[in-house]
Amino acid sequence: MTGPLPAAAADPALIRGVAFLAPVLAIAALAAIGRPTRTDAAAAVVATAWSAVALVPVNAVAVHAGWWTFHAEGAVMRGLPVDLWIGWALLWGALPALLLRDLAAPLVVGVLVWLDLILMPLAAPVVRLGPHWMAGDLAAIATALVPAVLLARWTRRGERLGVRVAAQAVLAAALGFGLPLYLLDVRSAWPPQATAVGVQVLAVLLLPGAAAARELAAAGRGTPLPLDPPVRLVTGGPYAYVRNPMQTAALLGYLGCAVLTGHPLLLVAAGVAAAFGAGFAAWHEDADLVAAFGTDWRRYQAGVRAWLPRWRPWPGRPPGVFYVAGGCSVCSGVGAWIARRGPTALTLRAAEDHPDPPRRALYEGADGVRASGVAALARALEHLHLGWALVGWTVQLPGVAAVLTLPIDAFGGGPRTPHPHRSPARPDLDAEG
Repeated sequence: MTGPLPAAAADPALIRGVAFLAPVLAIAALAAIGRPTRTDAAAAVVATAWSAVALVPVNAVAVHAGWWTFHAEGAVMRGLPVDLWIGWALLWGALPALLLRDLAAPLVVGVLVWLDLILMPLAAPVVRLGPHWMAGDLAAIATALVPAVLLARWTRRGERLGVRVAAQAVLAAALGFGLPLYLLDVRSAWPPQATAVGVQVLAVLLLPGAAAARELAAAGRGTPLPLDPPVRLVTGGPYAYVRNPMQTAALLGYLGCAVLTGHPLLLVAAGVAAAFGAGFAAWHEDADLVAAFGTDWRRYQAGVRAWLPRWRPWPGRPPGVFYVAGGCSVCSGVGAWIARRGPTALTLRAAEDHPDPPRRALYEGADGVRASGVAALARALEHLHLGWALVGWTVQLPGVAAVLTLPIDAFGGGPRTPHPHRSPARPDLDAEG
């Protein structure tokens, strides 16, 4: 954390000014020495966002546990001085992200920890330390600094795509919903039973946004952050139903929160989200997407609406193949059930016809998406209609497919070796949608 020189330690205004300006000036100096690339900027944004989000609960716990307290007037966010919070987030976010261009991550973390231990006591009287403040500092380092540096490093190197996308999804939820609701200190305006139902409905409204983030990684090999975008046009998953699933989910999420809490500012937030999404999407489509994907984007744009979802998936979405064992009555029955519903851009085949016959149901998409077992069935459901797609996206949430696999295996639906030849009694497996 930043602080002033010892001679000015008693001046709260100077402490707060230096806490904010010192990281800003350090970042500006590094940017002047070497102009940041797009990857540098992406790493800085993600790392700063992570630090900013993580430091809010850390400081709330610190005050509650007596690790330290804040004593400031004006520009205070639930007891936390905003300038200190922003300066701290930049010091542990954008600054190490730029330092990683020339220094190793352990060295960057070590230097920042050393500075933090020196500067924390110098922040008095704005920050008054308790007897066990180092325990809180270690908690902050573990939850804010180290993950931020790792995210910056992985972003710069293009590594750990799944972790980066998951982190961005958490950050979007925290910054878009968690932090505003925390600052507003809102409560549900409904009875407990109605609130429980409302929360579940809200989760369904937000589900396409989470599924869209995962799809950008699985099919596009990129992230939702415009500075770290997919390298391929993504038209499967939620994008087969609506062009802007994340913006749509955010808008519906704010409206749902407004209904649950009755807070008018959340309606304003919904209006701002709609205006920003529409403006940003229009600029993004007309510039980057057209330049990157040309006629493919124009064809997709003509077939899928920006905000109002389709009921059936876009026929031009990447086709997929769903393999199930033809010699297994239960497995082939699942395949036949899907075939009867006229899936869009989905071919059903017997697992025995696969070059390397799988032991569980298998989904293979033309966009490189591959899933096995329960997750393969969830992928196949995306080719039916929006209702079944929501079920499929729920199953693909982290850990859900693994949990569902346990009872399926327990009741005899576990992996099996396909017979050399598919049962002729199930020709309905050879179906295309």
